[in-house]
Amino acid sequence: MSYISFAVLTLVYMELSMRVVTAPICAYGQAGCHAPSLADLFERVIQQSSRMHGISSDLHSELEQYFFPRKNVLGKHKCHTYGILTPDDKENAQRLGREQLTDVILSLLAAWSDPLSQLHRSMSQDQNQNFNDHSYSKALEISDMVHELREGVAIMAEKMKLLGVLGNTMGYISPESLVPSSAFTFYKQGELNSVDHHDLLYCFRRDSNKVKNYLQILKCTILPGLDC
Repeated sequence: MSYISFAVLTLVYMELSMRVVTAPICAYGQAGCHAPSLADLFERVIQQSSRMHGISSDLHSELEQYFFPRKNVLGKHKCHTYGILTPDDKENAQRLGREQLTDVILSLLAAWSDPLSQLHRSMSQDQNQNFNDHSYSKALEISDMVHELREGVAIMAEKMKLLGVLGNTMGYISPESLVPSSAFTFYKQGELNSVDHHDLLYCFRRDSNKVKNYLQILKCTILPGLDC
């Protein structure tokens, strides 16, 4: 095979590969969409949740290192998601129905949307300049990741409904109906200090770990043969 022929074949292969990679992803298999399998969707959301938890843990550790010598201590407030009833171990999570566990995951993710946006804004406006650019970037990243993961889990839930894995009667529970309104009011006031930042990250690290574990449990309940 000549060098020119090989180069042409290489370019054709690259073009086809790019078309596959850039094909839009959808849950319903519309024309022009690449409809991933349920196993693929689970893999994506679990990887995303694991990365999100890792970043939140790193950011929480940074705050503890600089401001709070006593580790794993919650400051002024309860976690604002305390009103969402979450299984405290694997066995209890497995006892929940698929619909209930999916609702818990979506409710936790939805409950963190506003607080994490507020956290990033507050850190960027910190007059004492207690945070470096790297910390800002991490706070923004986890804020974006919560939105993306919530959308990903919602798409996965629709896929499970289409496949008959989840009942069509499953309804999304608004986090506002589960979380005390006073907690949301606090985070909308826009006046967060270093203790508030620490408390938010302490709670988010805990809840992001729950989301990661619940997604793995849900996958193993539905697709038990895949890394379970």
